[in-house]
Amino acid sequence: MKRRDLIKTMLATVPALHLTQAIAQNNFNGLASDGLEPMAKGPFNPDWESLKQFQTPDWFRDAKFGIWAHWGPQCQPEFGDWYAREMYFEGSRTYKFHVEKYGHPSKFGFKDVINEWKADKFNPDQLLALYKRAGAKYFMALANHHDNFDNYDSKYQPWNSVNLGPKKDLIGAWAKATKKQGLRFGVSVHAAHAWSWLEGSQHSDKTGALAGIPYDGKITKKDGKGTFWEGYDPQDLYAQNHALSEGSENINGIHKQWNWGNGVTPPSEKYCNTFYNRTVDLVNKYDPDLVYFDDTALPLWPASNVGLRFAAHYYNRSIKKHGKLEAVINGKILDEEQRKTMVWDIERGQSNNIEPLPWQTDTCIGSWHYDRRIYEQKRYKSAKTVVHTLIDVVSKNGNLMLSVPLRGDGSIDSEEQKVVEGIADWMAINSECIFATRPWKVFGEGPAMEKAAPLSAQGFNEGKGLPFTVNDIRFTTKGDVLYAIPLGKPTENKLLIKSLSAGNALYPKEIAKVILVGKGNSLNFTRTSEGLLVDLPESTKAEFAFALKVLPA
Repeated sequence: MKRRDLIKTMLATVPALHLTQAIAQNNFNGLASDGLEPMAKGPFNPDWESLKQFQTPDWFRDAKFGIWAHWGPQCQPEFGDWYAREMYFEGSRTYKFHVEKYGHPSKFGFKDVINEWKADKFNPDQLLALYKRAGAKYFMALANHHDNFDNYDSKYQPWNSVNLGPKKDLIGAWAKATKKQGLRFGVSVHAAHAWSWLEGSQHSDKTGALAGIPYDGKITKKDGKGTFWEGYDPQDLYAQNHALSEGSENINGIHKQWNWGNGVTPPSEKYCNTFYNRTVDLVNKYDPDLVYFDDTALPLWPASNVGLRFAAHYYNRSIKKHGKLEAVINGKILDEEQRKTMVWDIERGQSNNIEPLPWQTDTCIGSWHYDRRIYEQKRYKSAKTVVHTLIDVVSKNGNLMLSVPLRGDGSIDSEEQKVVEGIADWMAINSECIFATRPWKVFGEGPAMEKAAPLSAQGFNEGKGLPFTVNDIRFTTKGDVLYAIPLGKPTENKLLIKSLSAGNALYPKEIAKVILVGKGNSLNFTRTSEGLLVDLPESTKAEFAFALKVLPA
Protein backbone atom coordinates (compact mmCIF):
# COMPACT_ATOMS: atom_id res chain seq x y z
CA MET A 1 0.00 0.00 0.00
CA LYS A 2 1.35 3.44 -0.90
CA ARG A 3 2.15 5.77 2.03
CA ARG A 4 -0.52 8.26 0.92
CA ASP A 5 -3.17 5.50 0.77
CA LEU A 6 -2.09 4.24 4.18
CA ILE A 7 -2.48 7.74 5.61
CA LYS A 8 -5.95 8.04 4.07
CA THR A 9 -6.99 4.76 5.65
CA MET A 10 -5.72 5.93 9.03
CA LEU A 11 -7.48 9.28 8.78
CA ALA A 12 -10.77 7.61 7.87
CA THR A 13 -10.73 5.46 11.02
CA VAL A 14 -9.37 7.77 13.75
CA PRO A 15 -12.05 8.37 16.43
CA ALA A 16 -12.85 11.96 17.41
CA LEU A 17 -12.25 11.26 21.10
CA HIS A 18 -8.77 9.92 20.37
CA LEU A 19 -7.88 13.13 18.51
CA THR A 20 -9.13 15.31 21.37
CA GLN A 21 -7.25 13.29 24.00
CA ALA A 22 -4.06 13.34 21.96
CA ILE A 23 -4.26 17.10 21.55
CA ALA A 24 -4.77 17.59 25.27
CA GLN A 25 -1.83 15.34 26.13
CA ASN A 26 0.46 16.91 23.49
CA ASN A 27 1.84 13.42 22.83
CA PHE A 28 2.30 13.27 19.07
CA ASN A 29 5.74 11.86 18.38
CA GLY A 30 5.32 10.78 14.77
CA LEU A 31 2.91 9.82 12.01
CA ALA A 32 1.43 7.11 14.17
CA SER A 33 -1.96 5.42 14.33
CA ASP A 34 -3.77 8.75 14.36
CA GLY A 35 -2.30 9.56 10.94
CA LEU A 36 -1.26 13.07 11.98
CA GLU A 37 1.99 14.88 11.31
CA PRO A 38 4.01 15.28 14.53
CA MET A 39 3.69 18.51 16.46
CA ALA A 40 6.90 20.29 17.42
CA LYS A 41 7.53 20.32 21.15
CA GLY A 42 7.98 23.58 23.02
CA PRO A 43 6.26 26.07 25.31
CA PHE A 44 3.09 26.33 23.21
CA ASN A 45 0.25 23.88 23.66
CA PRO A 46 -2.80 23.61 21.36
CA ASP A 47 -5.20 25.70 23.43
CA TRP A 48 -6.14 29.38 23.42
CA GLU A 49 -4.67 30.10 26.84
CA SER A 50 -1.25 28.73 25.94
CA LEU A 51 -1.19 30.61 22.64
CA LYS A 52 -1.47 33.90 24.56
CA GLN A 53 2.28 33.62 25.13
CA PHE A 54 2.63 34.92 21.58
CA GLN A 55 4.55 38.19 21.17
CA THR A 56 4.67 39.84 17.75
CA PRO A 57 8.25 39.58 16.42
CA ASP A 58 10.10 42.84 15.86
CA TRP A 59 10.65 42.04 12.19
CA PHE A 60 6.90 42.20 11.57
CA ARG A 61 6.45 45.35 13.66
CA ASP A 62 9.21 47.07 11.68
CA ALA A 63 8.22 45.76 8.24
CA LYS A 64 4.97 47.76 7.80
CA PHE A 65 4.46 46.85 4.13
CA GLY A 66 4.10 43.54 2.34
CA ILE A 67 2.96 42.48 -1.13
CA TRP A 68 0.80 39.43 -1.83
CA ALA A 69 0.38 37.29 -4.94
CA HIS A 70 -3.19 35.97 -4.55
CA TRP A 71 -2.61 33.70 -7.54
CA GLY A 72 -3.91 30.27 -8.43
CA PRO A 73 -5.95 28.41 -11.07
CA GLN A 74 -8.94 30.70 -10.57
CA CYS A 75 -6.89 33.46 -12.22
CA GLN A 76 -6.74 31.51 -15.49
CA PRO A 77 -10.20 32.64 -16.74
CA GLU A 78 -9.29 36.25 -15.75
CA PHE A 79 -12.85 36.82 -14.56
CA GLY A 80 -12.45 37.80 -10.93
CA ASP A 81 -12.75 36.34 -7.47
CA TRP A 82 -14.44 33.12 -6.30
CA TYR A 83 -14.61 31.77 -9.84
CA ALA A 84 -14.53 28.10 -8.79
CA ARG A 85 -17.61 28.58 -6.60
CA GLU A 86 -19.69 30.92 -8.70
CA MET A 87 -19.28 28.99 -11.97
CA TYR A 88 -21.61 26.38 -10.43
CA PHE A 89 -24.53 28.76 -9.79
CA GLU A 90 -26.87 28.84 -12.76
CA GLY A 91 -27.57 32.35 -14.03
CA SER A 92 -24.66 34.03 -12.25
CA ARG A 93 -22.29 36.21 -14.27
CA THR A 94 -19.52 33.70 -13.73
CA TYR A 95 -21.71 30.76 -14.80
CA LYS A 96 -22.68 32.55 -18.02
CA PHE A 97 -19.06 33.46 -18.74
CA HIS A 98 -17.93 29.91 -18.04
CA VAL A 99 -20.54 28.31 -20.30
CA GLU A 100 -19.62 30.66 -23.13
CA LYS A 101 -15.83 30.28 -22.72
CA TYR A 102 -15.44 26.65 -21.67
CA GLY A 103 -18.78 24.85 -21.81
CA HIS A 104 -21.34 23.58 -19.34
CA PRO A 105 -20.03 22.71 -15.81
CA SER A 106 -21.36 19.17 -16.18
CA LYS A 107 -18.85 18.71 -18.99
CA PHE A 108 -16.11 21.22 -18.17
CA GLY A 109 -15.77 21.76 -14.44
CA PHE A 110 -13.23 23.51 -12.28
CA LYS A 111 -10.86 20.54 -12.51
CA ASP A 112 -10.72 21.25 -16.24
CA VAL A 113 -9.93 24.93 -15.63
CA ILE A 114 -6.89 23.72 -13.68
CA ASN A 115 -5.71 21.86 -16.76
CA GLU A 116 -5.84 25.13 -18.76
CA TRP A 117 -3.56 26.88 -16.27
CA LYS A 118 0.08 26.72 -17.42
CA ALA A 119 1.69 29.78 -15.75
CA ASP A 120 4.02 30.06 -18.74
CA LYS A 121 5.13 33.67 -18.03
CA PHE A 122 5.81 33.18 -14.32
CA ASN A 123 9.04 35.00 -13.39
CA PRO A 124 9.24 35.29 -9.60
CA ASP A 125 12.73 36.83 -9.58
CA GLN A 126 11.59 39.71 -11.76
CA LEU A 127 8.46 40.30 -9.68
CA LEU A 128 10.26 40.17 -6.33
CA ALA A 129 12.86 42.66 -7.51
CA LEU A 130 10.01 45.03 -8.41
CA TYR A 131 8.23 44.50 -5.11
CA LYS A 132 11.40 45.11 -3.12
CA ARG A 133 11.91 48.37 -5.01
CA ALA A 134 8.37 49.33 -4.03
CA GLY A 135 9.34 48.98 -0.37
CA ALA A 136 7.86 45.59 0.49
CA LYS A 137 9.61 44.03 3.47
CA TYR A 138 7.68 40.77 3.21
CA PHE A 139 6.03 38.85 0.41
CA MET A 140 3.13 36.44 0.62
CA ALA A 141 2.11 33.76 -1.88
CA LEU A 142 -1.18 31.90 -2.10
CA ALA A 143 -0.57 28.29 -1.02
CA ASN A 144 -4.16 27.27 -1.67
CA HIS A 145 -7.55 28.90 -1.94
CA HIS A 146 -11.07 27.74 -1.12
CA ASP A 147 -10.79 25.84 -4.41
CA ASN A 148 -8.68 23.25 -2.50
CA PHE A 149 -5.80 23.16 -5.03
CA ASP A 150 -2.29 23.26 -3.55
CA ASN A 151 0.22 25.48 -5.36
CA TYR A 152 3.17 23.44 -4.13
CA ASP A 153 4.65 19.96 -3.94
CA SER A 154 2.00 18.72 -1.55
CA LYS A 155 2.37 15.40 0.25
CA TYR A 156 -1.31 15.19 1.17
CA GLN A 157 -3.15 16.82 -1.75
CA PRO A 158 -2.51 15.10 -5.11
CA TRP A 159 -4.33 17.95 -6.84
CA ASN A 160 -1.34 20.27 -6.76
CA SER A 161 0.67 22.45 -9.11
CA VAL A 162 3.50 19.92 -9.45
CA ASN A 163 1.21 17.13 -10.66
CA LEU A 164 -1.33 19.16 -12.64
CA GLY A 165 -1.79 22.54 -14.32
CA PRO A 166 1.58 24.37 -14.42
CA LYS A 167 3.45 21.26 -13.22
CA LYS A 168 5.74 23.55 -11.21
CA ASP A 169 6.41 23.98 -7.50
CA LEU A 170 5.10 27.53 -7.34
CA ILE A 171 5.51 28.07 -3.59
CA GLY A 172 9.03 26.71 -3.83
CA ALA A 173 9.84 29.19 -6.59
CA TRP A 174 8.25 32.08 -4.69
CA ALA A 175 10.16 31.19 -1.51
CA LYS A 176 13.49 31.05 -3.33
CA ALA A 177 12.95 34.39 -5.09
CA THR A 178 11.74 36.08 -1.89
CA LYS A 179 14.71 34.98 0.17
CA LYS A 180 17.06 35.98 -2.67
CA GLN A 181 15.80 39.55 -2.26
CA GLY A 182 16.27 39.40 1.53
CA LEU A 183 12.54 39.68 2.27
CA ARG A 184 10.48 37.73 4.76
CA PHE A 185 8.31 35.02 3.20
CA GLY A 186 4.67 34.26 3.91
CA VAL A 187 1.99 31.87 2.66
CA SER A 188 -1.78 32.27 2.70
CA VAL A 189 -3.95 29.24 3.41
CA HIS A 190 -7.66 29.29 2.55
CA ALA A 191 -8.52 25.64 1.90
CA ALA A 192 -10.36 24.88 5.15
CA HIS A 193 -13.62 26.10 3.62
CA ALA A 194 -13.53 24.00 0.45
CA TRP A 195 -15.86 21.60 2.27
CA SER A 196 -18.87 23.92 1.91
CA TRP A 197 -17.49 26.49 -0.55
CA LEU A 198 -17.56 23.98 -3.40
CA GLU A 199 -21.00 22.54 -2.59
CA GLY A 200 -22.41 24.26 -5.68
CA SER A 201 -20.57 21.64 -7.74
CA GLN A 202 -23.16 19.10 -6.48
CA HIS A 203 -25.99 21.06 -8.07
CA SER A 204 -27.43 21.01 -11.57
CA ASP A 205 -29.27 23.44 -13.83
CA LYS A 206 -32.95 23.95 -12.99
CA THR A 207 -33.86 25.17 -16.47
CA GLY A 208 -32.77 24.68 -20.07
CA ALA A 209 -31.63 21.72 -22.14
CA LEU A 210 -29.29 20.40 -19.42
CA ALA A 211 -31.70 20.78 -16.50
CA GLY A 212 -31.21 18.05 -13.92
CA ILE A 213 -27.85 16.88 -15.30
CA PRO A 214 -25.40 17.01 -12.37
CA TYR A 215 -22.36 19.23 -12.45
CA ASP A 216 -19.06 17.45 -11.93
CA GLY A 217 -18.81 17.79 -8.13
CA LYS A 218 -19.65 14.14 -7.36
CA ILE A 219 -17.50 12.36 -9.94
CA THR A 220 -14.78 10.03 -8.71
CA LYS A 221 -11.53 8.44 -9.78
CA LYS A 222 -13.23 5.68 -11.77
CA ASP A 223 -14.74 8.31 -14.12
CA GLY A 224 -11.33 9.54 -15.27
CA LYS A 225 -10.25 6.82 -17.65
CA GLY A 226 -8.73 8.37 -20.78
CA THR A 227 -8.76 11.92 -19.37
CA PHE A 228 -5.91 14.22 -18.32
CA TRP A 229 -6.83 13.46 -14.72
CA GLU A 230 -6.77 9.68 -15.03
CA GLY A 231 -5.53 8.23 -11.77
CA TYR A 232 -6.63 11.25 -9.72
CA ASP A 233 -9.78 11.32 -7.62
CA PRO A 234 -11.80 14.54 -8.12
CA GLN A 235 -13.12 14.05 -4.59
CA ASP A 236 -9.65 14.91 -3.29
CA LEU A 237 -10.25 18.30 -4.94
CA TYR A 238 -13.98 18.93 -4.56
CA ALA A 239 -14.38 17.11 -1.20
CA GLN A 240 -18.07 16.59 -1.85
CA ASN A 241 -18.77 13.15 -0.42
CA HIS A 242 -21.13 14.66 2.12
CA ALA A 243 -24.65 16.03 2.44
CA LEU A 244 -25.32 19.58 1.33
CA SER A 245 -25.47 22.37 3.90
CA GLU A 246 -28.65 24.31 4.50
CA GLY A 247 -29.17 26.94 1.80
CA SER A 248 -26.40 25.60 -0.41
CA GLU A 249 -28.36 26.72 -3.46
CA ASN A 250 -27.87 30.36 -2.35
CA ILE A 251 -24.69 31.77 -3.88
CA ASN A 252 -24.17 34.11 -0.90
CA GLY A 253 -25.41 31.78 1.82
CA ILE A 254 -21.95 30.64 2.82
CA HIS A 255 -21.09 33.97 4.43
CA LYS A 256 -23.29 33.43 7.48
CA GLN A 257 -21.84 29.92 7.86
CA TRP A 258 -18.19 31.00 7.80
CA ASN A 259 -17.75 30.18 11.49
CA TRP A 260 -19.04 26.62 10.92
CA GLY A 261 -22.52 27.33 12.22
CA ASN A 262 -25.97 28.29 10.92
CA GLY A 263 -26.70 25.04 9.13
CA VAL A 264 -23.36 24.18 7.52
CA THR A 265 -22.76 20.43 7.30
CA PRO A 266 -20.06 19.67 9.89
CA PRO A 267 -16.70 18.80 8.31
CA SER A 268 -15.61 15.20 8.80
CA GLU A 269 -12.69 14.30 11.00
CA LYS A 270 -10.87 12.93 7.95
CA TYR A 271 -11.28 16.28 6.20
CA CYS A 272 -10.00 18.22 9.23
CA ASN A 273 -7.02 15.94 9.75
CA THR A 274 -6.05 16.09 6.09
CA PHE A 275 -6.16 19.89 6.22
CA TYR A 276 -3.90 19.82 9.27
CA ASN A 277 -1.39 17.49 7.62
CA ARG A 278 -1.33 19.57 4.44
CA THR A 279 -0.64 22.76 6.36
CA VAL A 280 2.05 21.28 8.60
CA ASP A 281 3.69 19.79 5.50
CA LEU A 282 3.59 23.25 3.90
CA VAL A 283 5.42 25.04 6.73
CA ASN A 284 7.87 22.20 7.31
CA LYS A 285 8.80 22.16 3.64
CA TYR A 286 9.00 25.91 2.82
CA ASP A 287 9.74 27.48 6.22
CA PRO A 288 7.56 30.62 5.91
CA ASP A 289 7.89 33.47 8.41
CA LEU A 290 4.19 34.21 8.23
CA VAL A 291 1.01 32.16 7.68
CA TYR A 292 -2.24 33.93 6.81
CA PHE A 293 -5.53 32.10 7.45
CA ASP A 294 -8.72 33.20 5.71
CA ASP A 295 -10.91 31.93 8.53
CA THR A 296 -12.76 33.06 11.62
CA ALA A 297 -10.14 32.75 14.38
CA LEU A 298 -8.27 29.60 13.25
CA PRO A 299 -9.10 27.11 10.49
CA LEU A 300 -12.06 24.81 11.23
CA TRP A 301 -12.53 26.27 14.72
CA PRO A 302 -14.74 25.46 16.61
CA ALA A 303 -15.67 22.36 14.56
CA SER A 304 -12.16 20.98 15.13
CA ASN A 305 -9.03 21.67 17.19
CA VAL A 306 -6.62 21.19 14.29
CA GLY A 307 -6.13 24.96 13.89
CA LEU A 308 -4.99 25.24 17.49
CA ARG A 309 -2.72 22.28 17.00
CA PHE A 310 -1.16 23.83 13.91
CA ALA A 311 -0.53 27.14 15.71
CA ALA A 312 1.28 25.40 18.56
CA HIS A 313 3.40 23.40 16.10
CA TYR A 314 4.27 26.48 14.04
CA TYR A 315 5.26 28.60 17.04
CA ASN A 316 7.26 25.81 18.70
CA ARG A 317 9.01 25.04 15.41
CA SER A 318 10.02 28.68 15.06
CA ILE A 319 11.51 28.79 18.56
CA LYS A 320 13.44 25.60 17.92
CA LYS A 321 14.84 27.00 14.66
CA HIS A 322 15.61 30.59 15.73
CA GLY A 323 16.00 30.39 19.48
CA LYS A 324 13.05 32.79 19.78
CA LEU A 325 9.60 33.20 18.28
CA GLU A 326 9.92 34.65 14.78
CA ALA A 327 6.70 33.21 13.30
CA VAL A 328 3.50 35.18 12.70
CA ILE A 329 -0.04 33.92 12.12
CA ASN A 330 -2.68 36.25 10.66
CA GLY A 331 -6.26 35.57 11.73
CA LYS A 332 -9.59 37.30 11.10
CA ILE A 333 -12.64 38.19 13.19
CA LEU A 334 -10.75 37.78 16.45
CA ASP A 335 -12.11 38.66 19.85
CA GLU A 336 -9.97 40.60 22.32
CA GLU A 337 -8.47 37.46 23.84
CA GLN A 338 -7.74 35.79 20.50
CA ARG A 339 -5.85 38.89 19.36
CA LYS A 340 -3.26 38.02 21.98
CA THR A 341 -2.54 34.71 20.24
CA MET A 342 -1.75 35.96 16.70
CA VAL A 343 -1.81 39.12 14.58
CA TRP A 344 -5.33 40.37 13.85
CA ASP A 345 -5.98 40.89 10.14
CA ILE A 346 -8.65 43.26 8.79
CA GLU A 347 -9.74 42.58 5.21
CA ARG A 348 -10.27 45.63 2.99
CA GLY A 349 -10.55 47.94 5.96
CA GLN A 350 -8.77 49.83 8.73
CA SER A 351 -9.12 50.19 12.45
CA ASN A 352 -10.29 53.60 13.62
CA ASN A 353 -7.93 53.60 16.60
CA ILE A 354 -4.33 53.03 17.60
CA GLU A 355 -4.50 49.33 18.37
CA PRO A 356 -2.63 48.18 21.48
CA LEU A 357 -1.25 45.18 19.58
CA PRO A 358 0.23 45.10 16.07
CA TRP A 359 -2.33 44.28 13.38
CA GLN A 360 -2.62 44.15 9.60
CA THR A 361 -4.83 45.40 6.79
CA ASP A 362 -4.99 43.23 3.73
CA THR A 363 -6.38 44.70 0.55
CA CYS A 364 -6.03 44.46 -3.20
CA ILE A 365 -5.56 46.98 -5.99
CA GLY A 366 -8.25 45.12 -7.95
CA SER A 367 -10.10 41.82 -7.53
CA TRP A 368 -8.53 39.13 -5.37
CA HIS A 369 -8.31 36.85 -8.39
CA TYR A 370 -7.27 38.53 -11.62
CA ASP A 371 -10.10 40.25 -13.51
CA ARG A 372 -9.25 41.47 -16.98
CA ARG A 373 -12.23 43.86 -16.94
CA ILE A 374 -10.54 45.94 -14.23
CA TYR A 375 -7.45 46.30 -16.40
CA GLU A 376 -9.44 47.21 -19.51
CA GLN A 377 -11.54 49.77 -17.60
CA LYS A 378 -8.51 51.12 -15.68
CA ARG A 379 -10.19 50.64 -12.30
CA TYR A 380 -7.19 49.67 -10.17
CA LYS A 381 -6.46 51.52 -6.96
CA SER A 382 -3.96 54.30 -7.65
CA ALA A 383 -0.53 54.55 -6.06
CA LYS A 384 -1.94 57.55 -4.18
CA THR A 385 -4.75 55.46 -2.64
CA VAL A 386 -2.33 52.70 -1.66
CA VAL A 387 0.15 55.11 -0.06
CA HIS A 388 -2.60 56.94 1.85
CA THR A 389 -3.89 53.61 3.14
CA LEU A 390 -0.38 52.59 4.19
CA ILE A 391 0.21 55.82 6.08
CA ASP A 392 -3.15 55.63 7.84
CA VAL A 393 -2.63 52.00 8.85
CA VAL A 394 0.95 52.50 10.07
CA SER A 395 -0.13 55.47 12.21
CA LYS A 396 -2.46 53.07 14.06
CA ASN A 397 0.16 50.39 14.80
CA GLY A 398 -0.67 48.32 11.71
CA ASN A 399 0.91 46.83 8.61
CA LEU A 400 -0.45 46.87 5.06
CA MET A 401 -0.36 43.73 2.93
CA LEU A 402 -1.24 44.64 -0.66
CA SER A 403 -2.34 42.12 -3.25
CA VAL A 404 -1.19 42.79 -6.81
CA PRO A 405 -3.21 40.34 -8.95
CA LEU A 406 -1.32 38.13 -11.36
CA ARG A 407 -2.77 37.05 -14.68
CA GLY A 408 -3.22 33.35 -15.25
CA ASP A 409 0.11 33.24 -17.07
CA GLY A 410 1.93 34.62 -14.00
CA SER A 411 2.57 38.18 -15.22
CA ILE A 412 1.23 41.53 -14.04
CA ASP A 413 -0.34 43.88 -16.57
CA SER A 414 0.89 47.32 -17.60
CA GLU A 415 -1.60 49.21 -15.40
CA GLU A 416 -0.56 47.25 -12.32
CA GLN A 417 3.06 47.92 -13.16
CA LYS A 418 2.33 51.67 -13.10
CA VAL A 419 0.73 51.40 -9.66
CA VAL A 420 3.68 49.50 -8.18
CA GLU A 421 6.18 51.89 -9.78
CA GLY A 422 4.25 54.83 -8.31
CA ILE A 423 4.53 53.29 -4.84
CA ALA A 424 8.25 52.75 -5.43
CA ASP A 425 8.73 56.40 -6.41
CA TRP A 426 7.05 57.59 -3.20
CA MET A 427 8.99 55.14 -1.04
CA ALA A 428 12.31 56.24 -2.53
CA ILE A 429 11.79 59.65 -0.91
CA ASN A 430 9.59 59.05 2.12
CA SER A 431 10.19 55.55 3.45
CA GLU A 432 11.85 56.70 6.68
CA CYS A 433 8.47 57.87 8.03
CA ILE A 434 7.08 54.35 7.54
CA PHE A 435 9.59 51.60 8.31
CA ALA A 436 10.56 50.73 11.91
CA THR A 437 8.26 53.46 13.23
CA ARG A 438 5.79 53.31 16.11
CA PRO A 439 2.51 55.12 16.76
CA TRP A 440 2.44 58.50 18.50
CA LYS A 441 0.03 59.48 21.27
CA VAL A 442 -2.69 60.09 18.67
CA PHE A 443 -2.73 58.66 15.18
CA GLY A 444 -3.80 61.84 13.45
CA GLU A 445 -6.09 64.80 12.99
CA GLY A 446 -8.48 66.06 10.37
CA PRO A 447 -12.01 65.62 9.00
CA ALA A 448 -11.67 62.01 7.78
CA MET A 449 -11.04 60.61 11.27
CA GLU A 450 -14.04 62.48 12.59
CA LYS A 451 -16.39 60.62 10.21
CA ALA A 452 -14.73 57.22 9.99
CA ALA A 453 -16.80 54.21 8.89
CA PRO A 454 -17.09 51.32 11.39
CA LEU A 455 -15.71 47.86 10.69
CA SER A 456 -18.06 45.15 9.41
CA ALA A 457 -17.33 41.41 9.85
CA GLN A 458 -13.77 40.84 8.52
CA GLY A 459 -13.36 44.60 7.97
CA PHE A 460 -14.85 46.02 4.79
CA ASN A 461 -14.94 49.71 5.72
CA GLU A 462 -12.42 50.61 3.03
CA GLY A 463 -13.42 53.70 1.05
CA LYS A 464 -16.58 54.30 3.07
CA GLY A 465 -15.37 57.36 4.98
CA LEU A 466 -14.55 60.85 3.78
CA PRO A 467 -11.78 61.11 1.18
CA PHE A 468 -8.42 62.22 2.56
CA THR A 469 -7.22 65.81 2.11
CA VAL A 470 -4.12 67.75 3.10
CA ASN A 471 -5.89 68.55 6.38
CA ASP A 472 -5.89 64.86 7.28
CA ILE A 473 -2.52 64.41 8.97
CA ARG A 474 -1.12 61.15 10.31
CA PHE A 475 1.69 60.76 12.83
CA THR A 476 4.45 58.18 13.31
CA THR A 477 7.49 58.21 15.59
CA LYS A 478 11.03 56.90 15.67
CA GLY A 479 12.80 57.62 18.93
CA ASP A 480 12.56 61.39 19.58
CA VAL A 481 11.55 62.07 15.99
CA LEU A 482 7.90 62.79 15.19
CA TYR A 483 6.73 62.48 11.59
CA ALA A 484 3.68 64.45 10.45
CA ILE A 485 2.32 63.19 7.12
CA PRO A 486 -0.45 65.13 5.33
CA LEU A 487 -2.62 62.97 3.06
CA GLY A 488 -3.04 65.33 0.14
CA LYS A 489 -1.59 68.09 -1.99
CA PRO A 490 -1.51 71.50 -0.32
CA THR A 491 -3.20 74.37 -2.14
CA GLU A 492 -1.28 76.94 -0.10
CA ASN A 493 2.33 77.25 0.97
CA LYS A 494 1.49 76.76 4.63
CA LEU A 495 0.31 73.82 6.72
CA LEU A 496 -1.27 74.03 10.18
CA ILE A 497 -0.75 71.04 12.48
CA LYS A 498 -3.21 71.57 15.32
CA SER A 499 -1.91 68.70 17.48
CA LEU A 500 1.42 70.55 17.84
CA SER A 501 0.01 73.82 19.15
CA ALA A 502 1.89 75.73 21.84
CA GLY A 503 1.13 74.36 25.29
CA ASN A 504 -0.42 71.18 23.90
CA ALA A 505 0.12 68.27 26.31
CA LEU A 506 0.66 65.96 23.33
CA TYR A 507 3.98 67.67 22.59
CA PRO A 508 5.20 69.69 25.60
CA LYS A 509 8.79 69.93 24.31
CA GLU A 510 10.17 72.84 22.35
CA ILE A 511 10.51 72.23 18.62
CA ALA A 512 13.99 72.79 17.20
CA LYS A 513 13.56 71.92 13.55
CA VAL A 514 11.01 70.87 10.94
CA ILE A 515 12.57 69.08 7.97
CA LEU A 516 10.99 67.99 4.71
CA VAL A 517 11.65 64.25 4.55
CA GLY A 518 13.65 63.13 1.56
CA LYS A 519 14.86 66.66 0.79
CA GLY A 520 16.75 67.45 3.97
CA ASN A 521 15.97 71.17 3.98
CA SER A 522 14.78 72.83 7.17
CA LEU A 523 11.47 74.68 6.92
CA ASN A 524 10.40 77.88 8.64
CA PHE A 525 7.64 77.52 11.22
CA THR A 526 5.79 79.33 13.97
CA ARG A 527 4.07 77.74 16.94
CA THR A 528 0.96 79.35 18.33
CA SER A 529 -2.07 78.36 20.35
CA GLU A 530 -3.69 77.40 17.02
CA GLY A 531 -1.01 74.92 16.03
CA LEU A 532 2.34 74.52 14.34
CA LEU A 533 2.28 76.60 11.15
CA VAL A 534 4.89 75.35 8.68
CA ASP A 535 6.02 77.15 5.51
CA LEU A 536 5.95 74.64 2.67
CA PRO A 537 8.09 74.69 -0.45
CA GLU A 538 6.31 74.93 -3.79
CA SER A 539 7.35 71.37 -4.61
CA THR A 540 4.92 69.87 -2.08
CA LYS A 541 1.98 71.01 -4.21
CA ALA A 542 2.87 68.26 -6.67
CA GLU A 543 2.92 65.49 -4.04
CA PHE A 544 -0.10 63.37 -3.05
CA ALA A 545 1.60 62.81 0.30
CA PHE A 546 4.76 64.17 1.87
CA ALA A 547 6.28 63.94 5.32
CA LEU A 548 7.60 66.47 7.82
CA LYS A 549 10.22 65.49 10.37
CA VAL A 550 9.72 67.29 13.67
CA LEU A 551 12.79 67.40 15.95
CA PRO A 552 12.72 68.45 19.62
CA ALA A 553 15.03 71.05 21.07
